[in-house]
Amino acid sequence: MKGIKLFFFNFKTITISMFCFSLFSSCAGQVEKNELPLKIRPEQFKIHEDSISMKAETLPEYKISPHDKESQGYQISGVVRTVLQDSKGNFWFGTQDGLCRKDKSGVVYFSIKDLKGNGITVHVILEDKAGNIWIGYNNGIAKYDGEFFTNYYVKDIEAIGALWSMIMDTKGTLWIGTTQGVFTFDGQVFTSFEIPEGIVNPNMGVSTSKMIHSIIEDSKGNMWFATNGGAYVYDGKALINISAKDKLLSNFVNQIIEISNGNYLVSTANGLFRYDGNSFYNLTEKLLIENEGVGYIFEDISGTIWFTANKRDIYSYNGEKIQKIQIKEGEFSPLPFQIYQDQQNRLWFVGFKGAYRLENNAFVNVTRFGPW
Repeated sequence: MKGIKLFFFNFKTITISMFCFSLFSSCAGQVEKNELPLKIRPEQFKIHEDSISMKAETLPEYKISPHDKESQGYQISGVVRTVLQDSKGNFWFGTQDGLCRKDKSGVVYFSIKDLKGNGITVHVILEDKAGNIWIGYNNGIAKYDGEFFTNYYVKDIEAIGALWSMIMDTKGTLWIGTTQGVFTFDGQVFTSFEIPEGIVNPNMGVSTSKMIHSIIEDSKGNMWFATNGGAYVYDGKALINISAKDKLLSNFVNQIIEISNGNYLVSTANGLFRYDGNSFYNLTEKLLIENEGVGYIFEDISGTIWFTANKRDIYSYNGEKIQKIQIKEGEFSPLPFQIYQDQQNRLWFVGFKGAYRLENNAFVNVTRFGPW
């Protein structure tokens, strides 16, 4: 394969001792520096784009997805987990079957492989300040610099866990949430960041006691972690736990976002909560089916909140009223993994059965052939 280069570097980790914090007090642990007890693959494989791309029109239609047995037509994928429109206007889709990009020339699929040569499931796509595209997949990270992909592997994937969430903070550090906890990556070194262990959620298909569902950096520079032991916030010095004991009503936290008025929204197995820094308000007290909960939450440019509940229901909230988005009979039954607003302010809902946009109060299925 053309364009392959090897680079070698050493990895170390910082292990942060277990913290014991309540909502308003803390006891700081000591920071210790140790050799990383994981077997790290030392190579970065640089693969030229032309050698791994496939044009969409050359691929067959989807006949079977992991969740639907019927023919699905020419979907971007049977399961789309994430979408990003980059600074150049290109759309990137992370799917159950890998990475896809829509640019001016059409739709292209990239055949990125993991350490064992298997295909990947892409969970997160980010763009950094330099225009690099970062891809977080089930057992690795890849960076695309506009010409090459660089794959970063962790050989002992069972120890570090499967990647589930990822963000890049304002300093350019990647924070990676996995099924086995939190790790940071500065481009050269993977570092473990210890979060206290929670419990397994028996109502989730994938759940561990160390599961990190999502991570954000707020406007003050604090890092927030959604876990199976509640929400954790790290201000650079102390790690604080916010959980059921603080009237959050659930330790199973799926996502946290900071909204435009400075408050936070927290989605949990027991509902959607607004948090003003002091107290919680349950927005969905009479909305939920038992054990279903609230999943993804998103604030659009107008300040409207969109969220998923009971797995397949979609709601909007304008600050006063919650409204269920009605899906016409015969249309798809959504289970969105992500809600996203593009540069044209169009709302995307991606998940099982492909990618959709909400236009004129109806869902439009966006296949490999559009409409774009």
